Amino acid sequence: MKRIRLGEIAHARSGDKGDSSNVGLIANNAAAYEILKEQLTEERVKAHFGGIVLGKVDRYEMPNLWCLNFILHDSLGGGGSESLKNDAQGKTHGQAMLLMEVEVPDDFEG
Repeated sequence: MKRIRLGEIAHARSGDKGDSSNVGLIANNAAAYEILKEQLTEERVKAHFGGIVLGKVDRYEMPNLWCLNFILHDSLGGGGSESLKNDAQGKTHGQAMLLMEVEVPDDFEG
């Protein structure tokens, strides 16, 4: 097994939903989607974001799109119009998620 960055097997889109951010991860292929489903638990995603996500994390599966969607609750300091954070709309959360490492077989091609 080897460790790679998530960005090698998926791409992301993120934005705000009030005081929560929404991160959609789209796998490059069906094999990559299986790795996402197995390794990207709600707990692991919350831990990856450390002190940024103060609430819970919800995960939704969309197998027909090879996609996982995460809602990161209480992550935007009140939301776009209230927050003093540099990224009050959560636009960078998708890119931050792609830095997470996952384990893949040595011969895996994503």
